[in-house]
Amino acid sequence: MNIVPKAYYLQEDVVSLSRSFLGKYLYTEVNGKLCGGKIVETEAYSHINDKACHSHLQKRTTRTEIMFHEGGVAYVYKIYGMYDLFNIITNARDKADAVLVRAIEPTDGIETMQQRRKLNDFSVRLTAGPGMLSQALGISRDLYGHDLTLGEKIWIEDRGVSIKEEDIIASPRVGIDYAEEDAQLPWRFRVKSSNWTSKAK
Repeated sequence: MNIVPKAYYLQEDVVSLSRSFLGKYLYTEVNGKLCGGKIVETEAYSHINDKACHSHLQKRTTRTEIMFHEGGVAYVYKIYGMYDLFNIITNARDKADAVLVRAIEPTDGIETMQQRRKLNDFSVRLTAGPGMLSQALGISRDLYGHDLTLGEKIWIEDRGVSIKEEDIIASPRVGIDYAEEDAQLPWRFRVKSSNWTSKAK
């Protein structure tokens, strides 16, 4: 396994870092089941001048406390009382940036992912969207704060896949109207040639 090292997560530019996670591979090993795939969609969230970020204005709560740790750990939170979303904490301690992983192209453990999603077909409904992705990979709040560099439970690998600049779509993030003008920042990144990105505009 070529696990992404700690230093990679400590980069200061979360927008550039979010783009760079495209083509990396996200894996989980939950209940002895290895599942994963290539990251094809992300969103960047900055602790500076970004009203959409949970740590905006240094807001520290029980939910957001992990955001203020050193980068390279998992931030998992629940929305709508039913979906767990997986985020990568980046930057140095107390510089609470995050990258939301929105979609992967499944490569390993597909049968297990289908069982978790209660699907019979192999389609984008499996992992194209942050809630569906987490359900398929078995990601839950149990992984909150987990060290992504350990190579156990949940981790990210670099397999040398390079996504060309012209194959990346940058657009506004999804479901953050409350962020006012910051909702229009083009910080959602998708691999244009992938059929596995989420369809939300």
